[in-house]
Amino acid sequence: MGPRRRGITTVAIALVVAGLQQAAAADIRSVDTAPIAASSPWQIRLRALGVITDDKGNVNGIPGSDLSYSDTVTPELDISYYFTDNLAAELILGTTYANIYGEGTIGGLGKIGKVWLLPPTLTLQYHFTDLGAFKPYVGAGVNYTIFYNQDAGSADALHVKDTFGGALQVGFDYMLDQHWGFNFDVKKLFLEPKFDVTVGGTDFTGKAKLNPWLIGTGVTYRF
Repeated sequence: MGPRRRGITTVAIALVVAGLQQAAAADIRSVDTAPIAASSPWQIRLRALGVITDDKGNVNGIPGSDLSYSDTVTPELDISYYFTDNLAAELILGTTYANIYGEGTIGGLGKIGKVWLLPPTLTLQYHFTDLGAFKPYVGAGVNYTIFYNQDAGSADALHVKDTFGGALQVGFDYMLDQHWGFNFDVKKLFLEPKFDVTVGGTDFTGKAKLNPWLIGTGVTYRF
């Protein structure tokens, strides 16, 4: 091969290499600049929720009086909004009931009554995001419980008063993909409503120290 032909071949090879380099650079730029779908700040969960109350309380003016309450299982929906990857607010919605029983010196009353309660709870959460699909969180917030459909049992009349309370929370999501995951969650509500009750024509007041544990498991969906 003559010097001239070798020179032409060298130039051709250089042009091909330069073209390949430009194409590779263009591919890299297209990858770097390709938009990445951001997660929506909205998330919902649907859980089966066990409500386990403390069996404490009293009727004012009756020494040794005590109260106990039924435990229940109920569905629960919560809606979360993420301000950042780590900080979120969660609104918890659900309703259930509690049977109220006399204990101690008023144990002879048996079932005093039954009330339904709606305890919307708002918590501010911190989510740990450096553990892959496993995403634990902790939270704290406030609860306002509304008591409705109140029926007296052995009592002549019963009225449990709506009240505010605090809430603590710990739980985790295990995400299967960008949208779906499993959830386990435990909350403690500090809930001690006052009540008015009439028994045998006599009016009494008291405090129901419910302070329930809310233990739930279900599915998570991130929009």
